[in-house]
Amino acid sequence: MPLPLEGKIALVTGAARGIGKGIALVLAEQGADIVLNDKKLNLDGEVVAEQIREMGRNLLAYEADVSREDEVKAMFAAVKQHFGRLDILINNAGTSQNKNIFEISLEDWRYVLDTNLTSCFLCAKEAMMMMAEQQYGRVINISSVVAERGSMYGHMHYTSTKSGMLGMTKTLARTGAPLGINVNAVAPGIIETELMLNTHGVEGTKKLSATVPLGLGKPRSVGLAVAFLCGEGGDYITGTVLDVNGGMNMR
Repeated sequence: MPLPLEGKIALVTGAARGIGKGIALVLAEQGADIVLNDKKLNLDGEVVAEQIREMGRNLLAYEADVSREDEVKAMFAAVKQHFGRLDILINNAGTSQNKNIFEISLEDWRYVLDTNLTSCFLCAKEAMMMMAEQQYGRVINISSVVAERGSMYGHMHYTSTKSGMLGMTKTLARTGAPLGINVNAVAPGIIETELMLNTHGVEGTKKLSATVPLGLGKPRSVGLAVAFLCGEGGDYITGTVLDVNGGMNMR
């Protein structure tokens, strides 16, 4: 029996660690060949790449800053040369800073905006041009629970980018529908990642997870939600946001 994503090519940005790593591994487990992207893959990326290769998947590891148009174009050209197609794009690359509005400089604002949101625009544009040729594709934007409820404190620039992703998702879903491209967002809550620990600290992360009915989440849980949307179960789903937050935000 074939795996759910067998024969699919999936590009995951920011995949060397954290949520991106969790997504890449789950997609590979379900049969997809992987384009593993990060700004710097380093040892973390090499470890993920080896895990994917051990599953027998075809892998292209590609370092690129997805906030830069020239590097994004070069990456997608490499994907086309290596695989000849792209079926799935996961816009996961992101960053944050533990600052409130009075501490955020214009430089900070632009850095977070470019890393989190401009990257989605640049990658979606290139991916959807490729997908339109084959009349098939899946684009998943990794937003956040804060997109709808706001941050508990600070992180205003991060929150703004994650909210922006939801508007982008709905608009791209309408653009992609006639082209066979489904576009959705996944909004994780408190997930155990390096970014979470770096921005909130161990104690801060514990305090946040204590307010969540199902407690602290794992990157794999996000990966499974993404895989659902990329598979047959997501065939008639577009322009929506799937909450993966352990009950932190109940609509």
